[in-house]
Amino acid sequence: MTRLMERTGTFQLTGEADGLALVFSQPLSFWGGIDAETGEITDHSHPGLGQNVAGRILVMPSGRGSSSSSSVLAEAIRRGTAPAGILLERPDPILAVGAIVAEFLYDIRMPLVVCDIAGIASGDKIMIDVGEDGEAVIRKV
Repeated sequence: MTRLMERTGTFQLTGEADGLALVFSQPLSFWGGIDAETGEITDHSHPGLGQNVAGRILVMPSGRGSSSSSSVLAEAIRRGTAPAGILLERPDPILAVGAIVAEFLYDIRMPLVVCDIAGIASGDKIMIDVGEDGEAVIRKV
């Protein structure tokens, strides 16, 4: 497997995941923006309307609003309709709470990483691993 890109990041929630990237230049709110039953984007003002986040590596600048997004993310993780992992340019405490709650309540871990997202395009195969020093290692393969 040829590595086309490798970079490190900081975990908000540690874990490993892989999947196809779903990249947005705009933040996405899970509250009112994602259907937790299906993983489909339902926010009519978002360019990803109708796309599905389930099993994907969601890549975006940050989350967007409402503290209720944490409960929607936790429910999607429980149902198996959440992204496999999320890469953000900026830390997001609301999404972090949702991922942490899902790990605590359901023993399901979805990595949440803050890193440089430049150069990642929708459809790229992305792997998130834990490096030797505990940092996030993101590979586009």
